Amino acid sequence: HVQLVESGGGSVQAGGSLRLSCSASGATYARLCMGWFRQAPGKEREGVASIDADGSASYADTVKGRFTISQDTAKNTVYLEMNNLKPDDTAMYYCAAEVRFCGPGYPARWQRRDDYDYWGQGTQVTVS
Repeated sequence: HVQLVESGGGSVQAGGSLRLSCSASGATYARLCMGWFRQAPGKEREGVASIDADGSASYADTVKGRFTISQDTAKNTVYLEMNNLKPDDTAMYYCAAEVRFCGPGYPARWQRRDDYDYWGQGTQVTVS
């Protein structure tokens, strides 16, 4: 069983930056593919960014050029650096881990919520 704990959320003004962290425990991190999702009130949870076991990253079009996902395998931690934040980025941000489909096909399906096996509790990001 994998446990995910997010941190780093907060309130910022438009144009500001935040760095989210997600620490994973309970599994071999190198065998996980990691994704960041977000959910705003009244909206569906959507994929923001992902990173596979080889470090290859994928991004939603809405955050390309502003967000950067990275990982520190020694610390079993994935990060989401968010720059030039906009009010539309306001949401609860969730970290998720995928085991079953973490392979060559992952980049093509990283936004499929149902593929993910484990989820964190979420961290709130508010941009005003």
